[in-house]
Amino acid sequence: MLKTILLVGSGGFIGSVTRYYMSKFIQNSTFTSFPTGTLFVNILGSLILGFLVGLAIKHPSFSLEWRLALMVGFCGGFTTFSTFTSENLKLIQDGQFLYVLTYTGLSIFLGFTAVYLGYLISKAF
Repeated sequence: MLKTILLVGSGGFIGSVTRYYMSKFIQNSTFTSFPTGTLFVNILGSLILGFLVGLAIKHPSFSLEWRLALMVGFCGGFTTFSTFTSENLKLIQDGQFLYVLTYTGLSIFLGFTAVYLGYLISKAF
């Protein structure tokens, strides 16, 4: 149990810190109120998760420990639904309804596309 907590927690720590700095860097580079940083991180996280799922299916030697650290920990810490929803609330409060529709639509469509693409890419490994 302690090993699982440490694996997930370590992966989550690395994922969260990576998300914070990558999202902040991207958002500061776009000069818009559209939440580009979070959108990018969530799509990239979906791609990574799809890739890892594919690797885990193809390679039974991909251990449970690595799955916990990378899939649950890192990807769970790297992507964030709570930030997505709070950014949408802020956009609604600001009256930017087109951004809400665009952000939500892109997040769902590109997220599913990225997880599937990651899975397909994993088949080459």
